[in-house]
Amino acid sequence: MDIIKHKKIFLIIGAGIVIVSALIVAYFGLKPGIDFTGGSLMEVTYATLPEKAEVESAVAALSLGGADVRQSAGDEGAGYLINTRDLTDNERQQLEDALLSLGTEGTVARFTSIGPVIGAELADKAVWAIGAVLLIILCYVAFAFAGIGKPVSSWIYGFLVTLILGHDILVPVAAMSILGFTLGSEVDILFVTALLTILGYSVNDTIVIFDRVREKLVQNRTEHVRKINEPGGVVRTEITHTLTKSFADIVGQAVDETMARSINTSLTVFLALASLYIFGSEVTRTFVLVLMVGVLAGAYSSIFIASPLLVAIEQHLAKKKKTSGK
Repeated sequence: MDIIKHKKIFLIIGAGIVIVSALIVAYFGLKPGIDFTGGSLMEVTYATLPEKAEVESAVAALSLGGADVRQSAGDEGAGYLINTRDLTDNERQQLEDALLSLGTEGTVARFTSIGPVIGAELADKAVWAIGAVLLIILCYVAFAFAGIGKPVSSWIYGFLVTLILGHDILVPVAAMSILGFTLGSEVDILFVTALLTILGYSVNDTIVIFDRVREKLVQNRTEHVRKINEPGGVVRTEITHTLTKSFADIVGQAVDETMARSINTSLTVFLALASLYIFGSEVTRTFVLVLMVGVLAGAYSSIFIASPLLVAIEQHLAKKKKTSGK
């Protein structure tokens, strides 16, 4: 597959994915969990499950505010998740007594309570964490590729890696938005952990391809040494390089040589996550699903977006330089 030759097609598909994902997030939004909004979450399981309307009626009678009741099917058995505002000890005991009186063999599987101030602080830290990771990756890639210089600077490599990572986290965010709208899945700390994991995984895949591009640039260039006499009798040596192949051919060769490795790595990770999704705990199922979507998005962007976009930028810069030279 000549990816570079058909780069416009793959870049259009990538742009379409970004636009659709952004529209999904803008339209459906994200449903924040108590990790970010603050509040209390109680899960009660039963041997004989009562009707949802019965549970909602019992919760409403306690006047706890806008409580949300959802059915769950966790490791402890079938039951209900009751999400309320932050409760006092007395209110928690009243809610527990009301719920355990329903059905048969009711058990409180878990209870979590987070204050609204802590929730807001966690939300801010989550945003800062993702932003800091992107900035550090940008600076690291620019530093690591500093020896390339031509035909594109190392900062362009860093910028592209960061741009691709934005694509890789936007797609799973859109998936989470759909899950929140259809299944009521909430954004929590595990979701942020999934996004940070995706960032670490995806950047590795993209850098492998870019590093192969760097190797090919060194292998396919001719060195020219010129001595320049400067005032004061100082002789300065100037070293320049000329590529023996076009930049597009070099990038295309690098992609071809690393494609099998990228696909096999992504497929292996995806199969491991699929097994964890099928046989793993209900608590981590959404976390794993987000990771699966992120792996697929990262596999596509590393192969079909990063390298074609690199060539497109190089061609744009070359055309701009040629036009300005005239």
